[in-house]
Amino acid sequence: MKAITYNQYGDSEVLKLSDIPKPEPKGNQILIKMMATTVNSADVRLRKADPFLIRLAFGLFHPKKKVLGTVISGIVEQIGNEVTKFKVGDQVFGLNDLTMGTYAEFVLVTETIPLFFKPSNINFEEAAALVFGGHTALHFLKKANITKGQKVLIYGASGSVGTSAVQLAKYYGAEVTAICSQSNIQMLKNLGADHVIDYNTTDLSTLNKDFDVVYETVNKTKVETIAQLTRTNGVLILGAVIIIRINSRNVDSQKT
Repeated sequence: MKAITYNQYGDSEVLKLSDIPKPEPKGNQILIKMMATTVNSADVRLRKADPFLIRLAFGLFHPKKKVLGTVISGIVEQIGNEVTKFKVGDQVFGLNDLTMGTYAEFVLVTETIPLFFKPSNINFEEAAALVFGGHTALHFLKKANITKGQKVLIYGASGSVGTSAVQLAKYYGAEVTAICSQSNIQMLKNLGADHVIDYNTTDLSTLNKDFDVVYETVNKTKVETIAQLTRTNGVLILGAVIIIRINSRNVDSQKT
């Protein structure tokens, strides 16, 4: 089968179109014919080995896994003899996470990963676009124990994670302040944000410092700056990496 592979870390030039063996499912494994996937920030970081510590898990000098890609959107091609939830022909979407392998015609996964039936009213491309941002935002907002009536600030609100976070926070009943560039203000209002701020014209230090949850989705601000917007005993979420529970204005924190 055809796949996009890489044998060294670097920019997009390291990606090559290759022929690799088509896997065969066994046990609780599912072989999915890929119809759509995405290129997201996780793929880019793994491809570049940025930060350097990625090499400790994925290969010090060369990547151990040769096919990137975490987002699944496709059709079940074959199943192992222990699979119970899915059958051949099912249209599915989900996240293969750090196992990767979706930059290929087929991907082999286990039934235990976050894999769902694709709704009939969206196409494969739309399903693929939902996965990374939606899964990441939901994971961290749940960890932050978001509840109805809380004040939530989302920085980088117009990206994949940010747009999902805005909609999910509203679903949970929060009052949402979104920060983005001027060109995306109307989009975020349409998604339900209660307040939308242009980061090019507003100094973050002038904002109220009483947010229960601050979600910095893009890692483009100083921790000290964004932490000051979080109330004492509030929660600061940094990218797709860490949650800091603010115990004081000096970010004396517990990381989870």
